[in-house]
Amino acid sequence: MSRSIAVTRTYVDSFEGFHSAVHGSHVDVVQLQRGKFRGMLTHIGIDDLSLSVGSFSHGLRTQRIASDDHVIVGMLLSAAGAVTHWSYDMHPGDVLVVPPGVEHDGRFFGGSSYAAVRFDPADIASIFVGDSRLNDPAIWMAKNRFRADPRVGAITIRQLSRIVEGLFAKKSSLSHRAVDFWRRSMIDAFAASVLHTLPPDGQEWAPSSGCLVRDVETYTASVHDGPVHISEICQQFGVSRRSLYRAFDEVLGMGPVKFLRQKRLCKAHSALKESDPAQTTVSEIAMKHGFIELGRFAHYYHALFGEHPSQTLQAGNNTLRTRRALARA
Repeated sequence: MSRSIAVTRTYVDSFEGFHSAVHGSHVDVVQLQRGKFRGMLTHIGIDDLSLSVGSFSHGLRTQRIASDDHVIVGMLLSAAGAVTHWSYDMHPGDVLVVPPGVEHDGRFFGGSSYAAVRFDPADIASIFVGDSRLNDPAIWMAKNRFRADPRVGAITIRQLSRIVEGLFAKKSSLSHRAVDFWRRSMIDAFAASVLHTLPPDGQEWAPSSGCLVRDVETYTASVHDGPVHISEICQQFGVSRRSLYRAFDEVLGMGPVKFLRQKRLCKAHSALKESDPAQTTVSEIAMKHGFIELGRFAHYYHALFGEHPSQTLQAGNNTLRTRRALARA
């Protein structure tokens, strides 16, 4: 079963285009800086999740009315000048929570870029899975600013930007699991800064490292229709990322993110060997196995297997030809 990710991109030449800065919500906008306005808006829809990413060239004043009954969680991606929301000063990577029914005002003193997700409060449990702290509605029902660790913020900004550009470029129909993987990956970018500020869950039950790693390996081996995200693992086994990292480091000497990436690379390798170059491409295989950037995928692939993905695909094609010739014979 496959489904599509809805992706639209609009180039705007006036501040009025940013009334829809967050998909599904109306924002009042006033241009405060002189000059010709330029901007771009990208909206991505995956099931119950709406992601909006925007960039604009001049300073603005923004206000959201209190009648909106959805939660907005925003992240500042870049800024040419100061940025304030309510009384909070914002730095790139910081996450802002705007609860339902709460007026919001922002001031951008220069060109900036941002990302924002908007969702129904009833969907909190299904959106923020894999960590009991994020499932707490109190986090998302009070206005707040979560200050990003500079290193974590830089990583998440790059990650989110790569995902958005990759999904916009491909717009292909993906398996149910692949769509879920990219949905979880987008949520991860926002959750990283929030989790960094929350205290650890001291009440968590921690299984033995060896048993947990074996269970994860068994689970990932049973999945054949797409990539497995780390938040899915946490949800499946009822453990936090902290405990998962500790177990994998102790047993395998690497974190679960790297382990899951190696597993996805191996599955991509097998898929390439079994594919016909006339019917599929390296890019399609990479996307289906959780790799949004073809160059990065090729780098990881070559480092692990000592050959390029295209070489594996061609070698697999030669094998298919041999099999067909033998079958005809």
